[in-house]
Amino acid sequence: MLWFTDEMVDVLRPLPALSSGAGEIFQILRDGHARTKAELAALTGLARSTVALRVDALLAADLLRPAGEAASTGGRPPARVAFNPRAGLVLAVDLGATHATVAVADLAGVILDSRTRTIDIGDGPEILLDSILTDGADLLGATTEGLPLVGVGIGVPGPVEHSTGRPTNPPIMPGWDRFDVPAYVQKTFDVPVLVDNDVNILALGEQATSWPRVDDLIFVKVSTGIGAGIIAGGQLQRGAQGSAGDMGHVQVPTGSGSTREPGDERDLEALASGSALAVTLREDGLEVHGASDVVDLVRAGNATAIEATRQAGRDVGEVLATVVNLLNPSIIVLGGSIARAGEHLLAGVREVVYRRSIPLATQHLAIVQSQAGDRAAVLGAAIMVAREVLSPASVDRYVATKVR
Repeated sequence: MLWFTDEMVDVLRPLPALSSGAGEIFQILRDGHARTKAELAALTGLARSTVALRVDALLAADLLRPAGEAASTGGRPPARVAFNPRAGLVLAVDLGATHATVAVADLAGVILDSRTRTIDIGDGPEILLDSILTDGADLLGATTEGLPLVGVGIGVPGPVEHSTGRPTNPPIMPGWDRFDVPAYVQKTFDVPVLVDNDVNILALGEQATSWPRVDDLIFVKVSTGIGAGIIAGGQLQRGAQGSAGDMGHVQVPTGSGSTREPGDERDLEALASGSALAVTLREDGLEVHGASDVVDLVRAGNATAIEATRQAGRDVGEVLATVVNLLNPSIIVLGGSIARAGEHLLAGVREVVYRRSIPLATQHLAIVQSQAGDRAAVLGAAIMVAREVLSPASVDRYVATKVR
């Protein structure tokens, strides 16, 4: 067992500095660049002898690896060290309403292998988690090369109390309310288990894949439901209880030019989700059962479905315009099945956001489609775990166990 923590912490909140510990020196090397002990001493302000002790401890713990020699300025060339992403493995899970993807990643977030299966989220937590854990064990058996599992990250399609990892009143997850997911998983894998809403881990995966230098990003998933993952100041914002980003339950205003009646108080999910679009199109006489049928019609060029999707984009834009004014993101990324159907949802969002948001907030704002692909969620789950087990405090605890 590696880096097991007694308390689950917010993995994306900066921890108090531990300047005397190996964990802080390790953070400098997580960017993948090799450095000498002298360079680390200059960066930290610590004595070279202190840095040498910390680096040697990290090497002994296998968190760092030798990385060749730097250019000599006279005498023996100094040795360089670098982050060892194969010090351990992460099991990452993307659990959706109808699919589950399980992946094995290294500590740098590189996906080594994955497996996707069709599921029904209504089957309940025990049945689904058992199948996921079986897939995870199979993948680990094929890819570990003797490397330890250091943590499990799981994204679920509903609200999560992040401090406990328990889904809370998830509307499309019958039987999951307050279920102790971490405790159940730890019966099989005795490592830290972190659970979050699927849109939050999508935001992490999208940022890492496509926008690594952007600190203010909002990922909006428009699929069977609607939700947002908010990254502000480089940190994922979960809110006090983990419900930040639940824009699907925001009532959509009826401004000038709206096609809705003034008394229409439906929320965004009731207007613009894939399920809502299916209802609208059925009322127009089309044979539509769910979000996937909406996507098929849009891709086939059906004019009614295209206009309904564009109007859904306008409704999403009405809510996002307020979000833009409040949070001033640099990037808004649209993902989910409806967003992937084409440019129509994106066009509707842009039409409203750029018109209704203040000019300063939209001056450099880009509204784009997701580029991260199908692996964004498992990548985000892996990143979530890596930030926990590689935090300064966790590294210090682990190194301490190795030097006793």
